[in-house]
Amino acid sequence: MNKFLSFLSLAILLVSCSPYQKALKSDDVELKAQVANRMYERNKFDKALRLYEQVAPAYKGKPTSEILFYNYSKSLYNTKQYYLAGYQFENFAVSYPKSDKREEASFLASECFYRLSPTYSLDQTDTDKALEKLQRFIDNYPDSEYLPKANAYVKELREKLEKKAFEIAKQYHKIADYRLEYNAALKTLENFIADFPGTQYKEEAMFLRFDTAYRYAKNSIQAKKEERYNAAKTLYNSLLKFRPNSIFKEEADKILADIEQELKQFSK
Repeated sequence: MNKFLSFLSLAILLVSCSPYQKALKSDDVELKAQVANRMYERNKFDKALRLYEQVAPAYKGKPTSEILFYNYSKSLYNTKQYYLAGYQFENFAVSYPKSDKREEASFLASECFYRLSPTYSLDQTDTDKALEKLQRFIDNYPDSEYLPKANAYVKELREKLEKKAFEIAKQYHKIADYRLEYNAALKTLENFIADFPGTQYKEEAMFLRFDTAYRYAKNSIQAKKEERYNAAKTLYNSLLKFRPNSIFKEEADKILADIEQELKQFSK
């Protein structure tokens, strides 16, 4: 037992006297920076951060502090503190315009915002911001080695916005009968098709637009039915012109048959 207590006491003493602990307690800014860089090189990013945060104000603006602020930014990045990392990388790129790490820092800044982009069902403010940052990087560094990754991120984020917009349009279609908001549903679907002309959801969106127009006509006052049924027929034709063998054709044909039946009353 005595041997164990002695060993434990020695371990505690060694830890408390480690260079890292000494640096934390020291007022020597240079010592803190040196130990912080050593912690960074050993991939001990949490420890490095504690020291970088203490010395950053003293080194700000100094031309010799380039590596320190780069390591500080990367430590934030490696500990997944993407808001702070993005800010620090952007600040680094501005503060050290001649640095050979400026391009990488600019890319990592935009990548931080990409990583902050939430799932499509949530608010997409950070996604819009990420796209803006990535596009700026692509414009500024058209020959960058990071360009393929930046383009892949842009594609992924745009697809996320596309899915978000489509899910909203589908929701409008779903609730149109309950709220009698057919115009809103039609407008949302039309905007989606116009905003995302190459979307993978175009066929379904065109069918939903046709179905909404049909239900709009069916629930209209008598004086408006003929006009609105004919408008729905036009949307049926658009769907079949876009995709003659549409997976929605069977259902669309049933709706069209009902439209034709309803229109007979107006031809008498």
